[in-house]
Amino acid sequence: MTAPVSKISDKVPEPTLRRLPWYLSCAKLMKNQGETNVSSTQISRQINIDASQVAKDLSYVAVSGRTRVGYDIDCLISVLEDFLGFTNMHKAFLFGVGSLGAALLQDTGLSHFGLEIVGAFDIDPDKVGTVISGIPVYHTEEFPKIMKQSDVNIGILTVPISIAQMITDYMVDGGIKAVWNFTPFRIRVPEDIVVQNTSLYAHLAVMFNRLNEELIRQ
Repeated sequence: MTAPVSKISDKVPEPTLRRLPWYLSCAKLMKNQGETNVSSTQISRQINIDASQVAKDLSYVAVSGRTRVGYDIDCLISVLEDFLGFTNMHKAFLFGVGSLGAALLQDTGLSHFGLEIVGAFDIDPDKVGTVISGIPVYHTEEFPKIMKQSDVNIGILTVPISIAQMITDYMVDGGIKAVWNFTPFRIRVPEDIVVQNTSLYAHLAVMFNRLNEELIRQ
């Protein structure tokens, strides 16, 4: 099968972008189980998403399958990894070495998805100057100087909400082009700055609410 070319002209809806990594993980799992082809129906059964939705989502990456055979699994994995940017390493700085920040510094799995944290910043004297999983921790005041010497464009925000906006402004002023925000604070940035909000507390709120609804039904 000829390797397909990813589309670049169509703007991919955010819900689709959120689902594509699920399809990638599913394909990798099935490959490890010895499968050489995978269909949208098989993916649908694995992750409980309608097969027509799976096929529609995959149409954005222009991957072609065969009737009653499905997609070549190696080809699908390769195209998805390339389309999602997981094959290119993106460097990032992390701000706020608390419990969550420290956990992210120790998460070696991020590198498998194209993200390498190359430095962290904090103001705690007990943390500044230390090294966590090979990643140096600098004083926040050193960021502008270190940024000028680096090819980093992503900032990971894990600071207390009371300083979330201030640190965001500080990062953007220093040249950061994308912010992965782990705080429950909705930060404000210029239009040309990319923001991805990942609030653990927001997801907890949804889970607790749905759980309470189910318990009431019972």
